[in-house]
Amino acid sequence: MNRRAFVTGLGAILAAPLATGAQQTARPPVVGVVYPGQPSLPPVISGREAFVRALKESGYVEGQNIVFEFRYADFGGLRDAVNELVRRNVDVLMVGSTSTALIAQRATKTIPIVGWSMADPVADGLVSNLARPEANITGNTFLAPELGPKRLQLFREVIPRITRIAVLQHPGVYGDQTMRNMFNDLDHAAKSSKMEVQVFNARTPTDFEPVFAEIAKARVGALILFSSPMFYGNYRKLVELSAEHRLPTMYYFREAVEAGGLMCYGADITDLARRAGTYVARILKGAKPSDLPIEQPTKFDFTINMKTAKVLGLSIPKSLVQRADQVIE
Repeated sequence: MNRRAFVTGLGAILAAPLATGAQQTARPPVVGVVYPGQPSLPPVISGREAFVRALKESGYVEGQNIVFEFRYADFGGLRDAVNELVRRNVDVLMVGSTSTALIAQRATKTIPIVGWSMADPVADGLVSNLARPEANITGNTFLAPELGPKRLQLFREVIPRITRIAVLQHPGVYGDQTMRNMFNDLDHAAKSSKMEVQVFNARTPTDFEPVFAEIAKARVGALILFSSPMFYGNYRKLVELSAEHRLPTMYYFREAVEAGGLMCYGADITDLARRAGTYVARILKGAKPSDLPIEQPTKFDFTINMKTAKVLGLSIPKSLVQRADQVIE
């Protein structure tokens, strides 16, 4: 045997276990996930399960070839949660809500960010174009122009004589333009139906009880809840106060209605979490955030709690029941 051939062959044999060992010890990708809300909240649980399931369907299984770093925080703790994961140098950062996406945008210009259930990424300054988001941010949005008018229409079907309606908002949770757009969409629809909209503000959960007392004094016919991570994380208290004041309330996610709220109409937030999971998988496989258009909602959820309607003395039209995605008897 030629000596050079023998040495080369021996080197290949010795190197093979080393290469295999290196392959086995290669670090799996780490995905950091920040949820606005505590881990025991039903909407957080359903979103997390949908997200993990989407990654699994794309070939990423926790404990085998991917690591998840989950962080949960109330509104005031989101910054610390995001900054911790950025210092951890995760491979992809998945964040829930516009507020968290804005924090992530300031924290890193290199780690890919997937925003789940954002409001209006253009109006809020996250991207300049939904079709081709620049830099390191993509994801999906839960807002659509028809949501405010649709919620108003649903209330008019339940309470035909309603003339005044309250809106509870979290000031500054989104950019000024987004906040104006949410109100204007609803206000224009109300004026065309000869209705009046009155806005009430809650900046922290400690504002809930006094603001509900103000709403009760205003003698409005119903309440529409604008979206906010703070409302999302404290929805049980909002449901409780609505019941205490016998106030028909429209929420924007199903879990509040399952907890005793009257109705919800909004983008399916669990489905948005699933969609965000598919984007994370595509980025892990080599896609750039700028190649992935920010998705707008196509699936909406309309749920009615008939028990709550009965307590409030409301008669839900049969036509409305037939259109609902879920009816709680």
